Amino acid sequence: MSTSLSDEPLDPESARLAAKVRILMLVSALTTVVAVGAVLVVIGYRVFKAEGSAVTDVTALLPKGARIISTSAAGDRITVTIQIADSTEIRTFDSKTLQATGRLRFASEP
Repeated sequence: MSTSLSDEPLDPESARLAAKVRILMLVSALTTVVAVGAVLVVIGYRVFKAEGSAVTDVTALLPKGARIISTSAAGDRITVTIQIADSTEIRTFDSKTLQATGRLRFASEP
């Protein structure tokens, strides 16, 4: 004598519990779909809006007699320390565009 679970009707308490479980599963599935969609949108945005990594060739002109003391890179900036005669100068460049972003001059007081 074999009885199958699907043959027997559910009592009202079990039916309410099954309905709650179905609703919770639906909410969980929708949340997961929204989260995965958000991740895909962010990845797609970064892929299509990323700036090209084309090679750029730039020549920076220094004053006559100037010499480079040091260079360093931090984040998205490149700094170059230059000695010109008796003064020191720090020039900063954007590492992506290689455009000059600032200049800081040091001089001795007379």
